[in-house]
Amino acid sequence: MTHPEHPVTPSTGELALEDRASLRRVVGLSTELTDVTEVEYRQLRLERVVLVGVWTEGSAADADASLAELAALAETAGSEVLEGLIQRRDKPDPSTYIGSGKAVELREVVLATGADTVICDGELSPAQLNSLEKVVKVKVIDRTALILDIFAQHATSREGKAQVSLAQMEYMLPRLRGWGESMSRQAGGRAGGAGGGVGTRGPGETKIETDRRRIRERMAKLRREIRDMKKIRDTQRSRRLTSDAASVAIVGYTNAGKSSLLNALTGAGVLVENALFATLEPTTRRGEFDDGRPFVLTDTVGFVRHLPTQLVEAFRSTLEEVVDADLLVHVVDGSDDHPLAQINAVRQVVNDVIVEYDITPPPELLVVNKIDAATDLGLAALRRALPEAVFVSAHTGEGLDRLRARMAEMIPPTDATVDVTIPYDRGDLVARVHADGRVDATEHTADGTRIKARVPMALAASLGEFATF
Repeated sequence: MTHPEHPVTPSTGELALEDRASLRRVVGLSTELTDVTEVEYRQLRLERVVLVGVWTEGSAADADASLAELAALAETAGSEVLEGLIQRRDKPDPSTYIGSGKAVELREVVLATGADTVICDGELSPAQLNSLEKVVKVKVIDRTALILDIFAQHATSREGKAQVSLAQMEYMLPRLRGWGESMSRQAGGRAGGAGGGVGTRGPGETKIETDRRRIRERMAKLRREIRDMKKIRDTQRSRRLTSDAASVAIVGYTNAGKSSLLNALTGAGVLVENALFATLEPTTRRGEFDDGRPFVLTDTVGFVRHLPTQLVEAFRSTLEEVVDADLLVHVVDGSDDHPLAQINAVRQVVNDVIVEYDITPPPELLVVNKIDAATDLGLAALRRALPEAVFVSAHTGEGLDRLRARMAEMIPPTDATVDVTIPYDRGDLVARVHADGRVDATEHTADGTRIKARVPMALAASLGEFATF
């Protein structure tokens, strides 16, 4: 119980949460295209949005779930969702994504609702974006740009910000274009006017060419910075790998409760927020199993269906944590309407990483979280579908002891505790214990050197004959 005279100091995570809440988007910024003249690349200003999706496969429920997830993403970015439309087609229209007739209907919905942005549930080509914007006459963005914008809002570390900027620029480069005629003007030739004077004649460089060149230069600089930061991170990770602590990576769909679970298992004060992509930088904390063995738990960025390839490329730091892990704790939101689809989406990304790095996949422990918020019917269905899973609530603490026990079972000990008395003529063994093990106590007796230590299993076996009884 907290007493008034002993106020609780807010953790780093709580302070970050306050900062994030205070940096919500400013309402009232217009996103109409009419007054926009010069753009280096488009900064998103999401306010009042209409969602539109193309249903090409699966059931109607799948299409509705995908649009509901898009709505959650839009709200995380700071938008107000006004309307959601789904168009049934065999494949997206190559020109306007939803077809010319539906695009006109969409324009009427935009006018009726007063929306200033349309968000499409898919990745649109530059031509599709341009064509659809000409019809609806407000800004059109796609799912990829939306996720990139959320990442840009939530990145806090220097490396995270650099990775997001690089991903945004890779996405924007082929989609860069002018509104009005500003991007296509040239400084040289007749376009410069007859009286331009020396240095203004010739073919010149269009505004869009200048912007593309500047973005490429900025991308090259960011890649160099990320490469330098990666060396520091590799050093930290190799230090962890050479320690005696087992490495556990928490993976899962965005907003499945990974950070809450990290806090519950290790007592860390990591930022927890009921929002998509609240965690972007890998966060590592130490913990201990019941038998005293240490482990290192790493919280990773959440995955999502159709995660943009630019982000998969940029957020290598998170993916490398998965590669090096001794165990993957795969967290699933038990209160979600489609948890099995989330599991498949996460496994697809993890498998792509494993194939790329050509490694043996680490063992996976499925953890169904948020059971306090799930229905009894939903949990019963999940218990049937996922018999090997551990069911927990990071919020209430239910099931955490069982989870710790399962984690300890799935990471077999690589060392053993020994209490041995080594004869004085076997100084080589004493040296090996000190070099390869962790010595807790040493005592010199008449029979030899008595040592209590944790040593690798192979060394423990060779010390068996000297065990102290």
